Amino acid sequence: MAETFDDFKFNRQILNAIADAGYTQPTPIQQKAIPPILNGQDVMGIAQTGTGKTAAYVLPLLMKLKYAQGENPRALIVSPTRELAMQIEENIRTFAANTDLRTVVLYGGLGPKTQIEQVNKGVDIIVATPGRFLDIYLAGHIVTKQLQTLVLDEADKMMDMGFMPQINRILEVVPVKRQNLLFSATMSDKVHSLAGNFLEFPTVIEVTPQATAAETVEQQLYQVPNIKTKINLLKNLLDREDDIKKLIIFCKTRVVAEDIFKFLTRKFGEAEVKVLHANKGQNTRINSINSFKNDEVKILVATDVASRGIDVSDVSHVINFDVPVVIEDYVHRIGRTGRAFNKGVAVTFATPSEQYYLNKIQKLIRQTIPVLEIPADVFIEETPYQERQDQAREIDMQKRKEDPDFKGAFHEKKSANQHKKFDAEKAKRNPNHPSNKKPSKKYGGAKRSGRK
Repeated sequence: MAETFDDFKFNRQILNAIADAGYTQPTPIQQKAIPPILNGQDVMGIAQTGTGKTAAYVLPLLMKLKYAQGENPRALIVSPTRELAMQIEENIRTFAANTDLRTVVLYGGLGPKTQIEQVNKGVDIIVATPGRFLDIYLAGHIVTKQLQTLVLDEADKMMDMGFMPQINRILEVVPVKRQNLLFSATMSDKVHSLAGNFLEFPTVIEVTPQATAAETVEQQLYQVPNIKTKINLLKNLLDREDDIKKLIIFCKTRVVAEDIFKFLTRKFGEAEVKVLHANKGQNTRINSINSFKNDEVKILVATDVASRGIDVSDVSHVINFDVPVVIEDYVHRIGRTGRAFNKGVAVTFATPSEQYYLNKIQKLIRQTIPVLEIPADVFIEETPYQERQDQAREIDMQKRKEDPDFKGAFHEKKSANQHKKFDAEKAKRNPNHPSNKKPSKKYGGAKRSGRK
């Protein structure tokens, strides 16, 4: 197995670019994937983000293409998001800096005119999201007959996002005789089915067991009763964690992301925090990522739209303010930290109604996430009636997923018991709390005072 990049017999232009980028030794995925790719084999790689998988296919691809040739693309790399597409293109430009190879990145969110002009000038490698590639291809601006290599990166995410029809259409318009490369962080049934249709006698490379969390990431779990307590806990962690150098806070909706962003800007000022979600314009999103990458801001609040497109090697902490509903996203979220063999910390906040997804995540990663006690100085808020009802409905819905015959009644009893446990903890920490003086006979039946 290759111990240095010289062992791969790359040309001097590529080796110099690798050295200029500061890389000295190949990562495990690179050691295993580069030789079969150079030999022209189909490859299926199961690897987490942050393992060097992009370079694992980009470097041999550049070696095979060598120099600019003709007007039409010879390689197509398909990615699920524009952020990831831009990151892949940046990697290609880094490693192809000493060559004349031409790369164009195609994605939505802005007009296609400039992208079409770039394609028409001649291109060797296209990096694209599925929809934008098909738009420009069907408009007659891309000729695929010279295509030699097709790469599907983060195939599991493409399946989750519903891109299967577009992928099938792309497979119809590219040459039958080609090299196929598929990379994924997880091996779901959908990815397995895609691989069966897409790859021919592939070399399968699995650097770590599929969907396992990176060994360099310390995972932590806090079980909290409600959103307000999550806010209190977040504030507490930010106040006492001196070792947080660079932090990403993941939220499952843009509404929650905006609320957290506003809270943090009041606390730290706008110069310290950026937010990233689908409602932000393309330029705003690019500027937010660049500000975070260049250490201009310390905290980035993001929805899962960004969880696959941020390639920053020195993120010290990730906080999952919400448990992701798409359970595979947990692996990708926490993969933002602990990269390039650095140590990282991933903290998850979970309410009772999020336990369902948390259980599935722990089954997926084949690990039990350690539960930490909420710090004593964190005020545990009462759960408002509406939030309590919403949680009960969510738990009922989860029960019906597992058992279609389950009738339920908002699953109120279990939800109430879980909240009583939090109330008991709250009362223990707050001796003057009314629950110590006049306990309620029925949960939710008596008013409780909170800290004003």
